[in-house]
Amino acid sequence: MTTETLAAPGGECYTALNDIRICDKCNFTRVKTLLPKLQKLDPEADIKVGCKSYCGPCAKRAFVFINGRYITAPTEDEVLEKVKPHIKK
Repeated sequence: MTTETLAAPGGECYTALNDIRICDKCNFTRVKTLLPKLQKLDPEADIKVGCKSYCGPCAKRAFVFINGRYITAPTEDEVLEKVKPHIKK
């Protein structure tokens, strides 16, 4: 895994500790509701939205890709609970 250096508002640079990716095509999550919840868990995370080519499991369960791991659960709220221990502080 690599970390990205990002520019914060005001021009300061920082490195995102958490690389979070979600699929905008997943049947069990909604970007509109999931993205703000993930941003609340880590406001400085590098969150990318787009197809992750994880279509088999994606069609059956909610998932979040975080720091190189796929975390899955039956619902969006359950996957968020399972993601929390993987958030780097």
